[in-house]
Amino acid sequence: MTGRKIKLPAHKPAADYDVGYGKPPASGRFRPGRSGNPKGRPRGAKNKRPKLNEERLKGIILDEAYRDITVRDGDRNVTVPMAQAIVRALAVNAAKGQHRSQRLFAEMLTTTERQNKELADAWFNTALDYKIEWDRELERRRQLGITDLPDPLPHPDQVRIDMNTAEAWIQGPATKDEKAQLDLWRERQEMFEAEREGLLEDLETEPDARARALMEEDLKQVDRVLEIIEQLLEKIGY
Repeated sequence: MTGRKIKLPAHKPAADYDVGYGKPPASGRFRPGRSGNPKGRPRGAKNKRPKLNEERLKGIILDEAYRDITVRDGDRNVTVPMAQAIVRALAVNAAKGQHRSQRLFAEMLTTTERQNKELADAWFNTALDYKIEWDRELERRRQLGITDLPDPLPHPDQVRIDMNTAEAWIQGPATKDEKAQLDLWRERQEMFEAEREGLLEDLETEPDARARALMEEDLKQVDRVLEIIEQLLEKIGY
């Protein structure tokens, strides 16, 4: 190499378009009368309108109401839903003597208790009517000798009524699935009771001490299982 520098031309190469900001090459420009985004905005755009059956604002409100936040409770931090934190703050301000908070909290409490009372009364009346009507129907079937019709679920005997407290509840299975589950546990109870009787009979005639010890362990295990089943039947049975 000779080390001689090559001089560049002093003028820019010729171009058939204007060069500068906002003046792209002709090959990269949008064609006249044609959109630069022919497919439009993709799905899921933020300004997409909700469907007629959607209530998006309600969903947003509920999401925010039950979003967990961390608040200070005495000397520790606890995580509670936003709605609970707001109600707690309102109750605390009411306890501090803020009249507006006291009024709002009293109105909210009164409305909630009234609605709960209305629901409880409606359930009590429904349960009472159900029990009375089905008692009459089952008595009619008994007098006529009708035995091919299935019993209702829940059975009226399962509907418990406390006239002193105006409370009603169902003790036992209320659906076919629950009834099937109850029947299954009763079958298992009978199976383990039969096994227990067999172990007791074998213990009376078994002379071998080692075999007797094993049978006694099996008997303890069966008794534990039967105790669990009995507790379960007391809870779901009637």
